[in-house]
Amino acid sequence: MARHGAGRGWYGKLVGAALGVTVLAAGASVWATQAGAAGGSSPKPRASATPGGDVKPVAKTIAHASDAGPSGVNISIDDGPDPVWTPQVLDVLREYGVKATFCVVGTQAQAHPDLVKEVVAAGHRLCNHSVSHDTTMDRQPKAYQSEQILDAERMITEASGGLRPLYYRAPGGAFTPYSRTLAASRGMRPLGWNVDTKDFEQPGADAIVATVERELPNGPTLLLHDAGGDRSQTVEALRRILPRLKDQGYSFGFPVR
Repeated sequence: MARHGAGRGWYGKLVGAALGVTVLAAGASVWATQAGAAGGSSPKPRASATPGGDVKPVAKTIAHASDAGPSGVNISIDDGPDPVWTPQVLDVLREYGVKATFCVVGTQAQAHPDLVKEVVAAGHRLCNHSVSHDTTMDRQPKAYQSEQILDAERMITEASGGLRPLYYRAPGGAFTPYSRTLAASRGMRPLGWNVDTKDFEQPGADAIVATVERELPNGPTLLLHDAGGDRSQTVEALRRILPRLKDQGYSFGFPVR
């Protein structure tokens, strides 16, 4: 999500002991939409943080473009999964046949693995959004950044049943050269956004839709949320945005890797 004020993320207050998770053995099935992301070898991160076998490094530049081309739109959903709002978001996406990228917080994945599995089973992609959503990541030591990224990777992979996240989005966009390089070495393309819908501030569904229509010319990646509070406005806005964009000739894709 966008950096709404200073301080550490609200997830950090909920879970402190979630950093020590047992690694899941690499034998689980892989859904087609995320196939092809593995292969190659990982560089130096500590061995205990290596889930799901070997990985292929990707570009460390922050991705914004869509693999659906010039008329593509990427829907990205941050901060979940949440037992109330994630199913509603999934229902709307299913209704309109749209795939999205879910930027998952490690502690939330650990708490709701069934929802992570629902996300990937529906054909959506996973993105690592750190362990505890600390928006001061860019001011933290490298060891802390590494722990947040690698432990979240492990938590999400375990929760999904073996599927690794394909992207890394720093909480609040708090990337560093180190965090981008580390994520990319683990096969997770750093992921940005072009349209901050401000849905986290609950401005109303009309305002969220208006922001998308006004700012979409800036680029294809939309930032929305399925956790962190009442997301009913987000659900309603998505219900309006998706068919409207389709009518305007847009198609929906995933961020480039």
